[in-house]
Amino acid sequence: MPELPEVEVTRLGVAPYLLGRHLEGAIVRDRRLRLPVNADLAERVTGQCLLNLRRRGKYLLLDLEQGSILIHLGMSGHLRILPRAAPVQKHDHVDLLFAHDLCLRFHDPRRFGVVRWLVDADDDPLIRYLGPEPLGEYFTAEYLYRCSRGRQAAIKSLLMDARVVVGVGNIYANEALFAAGIDPRRSAGRIALPRYAKLVQSVRDVLEAAIVQGGTTLRDFTRPDGKNGYFRLSLAVYGREREPCPHCGTPLTGARIGGRATVFCPRCQH
Repeated sequence: MPELPEVEVTRLGVAPYLLGRHLEGAIVRDRRLRLPVNADLAERVTGQCLLNLRRRGKYLLLDLEQGSILIHLGMSGHLRILPRAAPVQKHDHVDLLFAHDLCLRFHDPRRFGVVRWLVDADDDPLIRYLGPEPLGEYFTAEYLYRCSRGRQAAIKSLLMDARVVVGVGNIYANEALFAAGIDPRRSAGRIALPRYAKLVQSVRDVLEAAIVQGGTTLRDFTRPDGKNGYFRLSLAVYGREREPCPHCGTPLTGARIGGRATVFCPRCQH
């Protein structure tokens, strides 16, 4: 599933082509996504100017003059900038038609994505309860330490709780915990403030590096230019169970935490 870096890479890829342009319509070929596409989407957006294209966690928000279009890539979705006449492929479900023959096309083979019209995006239930951005000013060691007090849950589960911090998905939680030297199984409430300072910095470093390298392509994700993300080549632990730790050579251990695949070094992480 595309995580925060992949969504940010998508935002950076499409924004320069679309900001300030007017929408001239929309084509919905299949409304049956994870949430149904609004039946009146074309009517809602036609004639409006795209004022801002921002990311909130794993959601993209296209802010228009009146309302916003929310897009979630789901497990297999991606966006492309194309000429309107570009041949339609199977699973091309929604086109947003912009001035000067530009089309923002949403492709999603598994249909777990979302394209929704929102009158007030920041007050919508999908957005309202999200925690702070991990690359923003409110995600600090002190904040995460406060959130962890009294919690028996594993630290990896806390990192992946969108109400605590938004967008740190499974791949990057594995990598950040390895970089911080913290066992992902460790109770969040038993980690001291100095270690949270290291973890917060590791989360930032891992996410920023992934964005620079175009995200991580494991199966379905491609950038808006059609290329793969190359952070996969930099993964230290994720997907490397039983391989030697890049720091000490100890075989990496696999586990399931919150139903998600977890890989860590039993020697370096404690």
